[in-house]
Amino acid sequence: MTLVDRWLLPDGVEELLPAQAAQVESLRRKLLDLYQRWGYELVVPPLMEYTESLLVGLGGDIDLLTFRVTDQLTGRLMGLRADITPQAARIDAHSLNREGPVRLCYAGSVLHTRPKKPLASRSPIQLGAELYGDNSQASDLEIICLMLETLRVAGLENITLDTGHVAVYRAVVDAAQLDAEQEARYFDILQRKGVAELESFITDLAPAERVADQLRGLNALHGGSEVLAKGRELFAELPAAIDAIASLEKLQSQLTARIPSLSFYFDLAELRGFHYHTGLVFSALVSEHGQAVASGGRYDDIGEVFGRARPATGFSIDLKSLLNLVAPTPPPPGIFAPYNDSLSQWQAVQALRDAGERVVSGLPGQAPAEDCDRQLVEQNGQWQVQPLV
Repeated sequence: MTLVDRWLLPDGVEELLPAQAAQVESLRRKLLDLYQRWGYELVVPPLMEYTESLLVGLGGDIDLLTFRVTDQLTGRLMGLRADITPQAARIDAHSLNREGPVRLCYAGSVLHTRPKKPLASRSPIQLGAELYGDNSQASDLEIICLMLETLRVAGLENITLDTGHVAVYRAVVDAAQLDAEQEARYFDILQRKGVAELESFITDLAPAERVADQLRGLNALHGGSEVLAKGRELFAELPAAIDAIASLEKLQSQLTARIPSLSFYFDLAELRGFHYHTGLVFSALVSEHGQAVASGGRYDDIGEVFGRARPATGFSIDLKSLLNLVAPTPPPPGIFAPYNDSLSQWQAVQALRDAGERVVSGLPGQAPAEDCDRQLVEQNGQWQVQPLV
């Protein structure tokens, strides 16, 4: 390794320099304060846990994303967390073990063995909120409103809410009586919206005409509110699908009343997180960037592996990716205190800091710091703050 190579970081792993770090920390504090005002309690799970508890509830994807290490004390396998959601579920189900609704929030680094999508960070700072113990749509509505408020407080506008419901897919698959191999193929086709492949699949399957229409139609049900009407017609004899569509219609009505400027996009074949989501799934898209900046959904009974099956819904967001979408905020200007080893200057500096001012104490020969617009000057035995010229 050359001297130059020693400075390189792994692909997808980045550091935050002072200006970025200050902005991320400011956002973190602002958003956690927001969650506290909504009644969410902060938890700080450990960075690593035994894999038996860390790699549960979120399907095989989390297993592939997780770095593993051997515990030198016990010889057991441990994982560096790739998602804080299962840790929060463990805390709710086991560590807290409360009855009734529990609201938790968190903010911390996670590590991924590979990027979740092209150009994504492998060391995101995951911030999120989870609501346990209630299986009503009121919980989904609260979580979505909190996610949208998160983006508003962060300074993002022109948000589109992308929603779906995994019950629609399950109802179609059950009606078609697909076996495991057939479902895996259909699932893969839907994820890629493959029209030609879907036709080939249906031809090979040779189902009844109505079932073929439903298998084919689900792949095309994405767009505006008209998608829900089309879904009602296409899945009229599938009660579970109709109930899911009705919940999406109610959700749209409630959110429109609360946030009239919100845009909606519906995708009834949305299968992100299918292996652990049990109902509503959603993500927030920033129109001018065309990318999801936050996502979540319902994942009931994830706590069963920890001894208590609890209803659950929540969302998360990567603070690093959010940083790239919001306008930079310069740090507040400070006060420069030229080098002086007198006790009186020290006391004056400390008094200013206690009052909330940012004060940079100069070192011998140091010029005023560039990010200071004032200086501490002694006049007639008194220390005074004056403009830096």
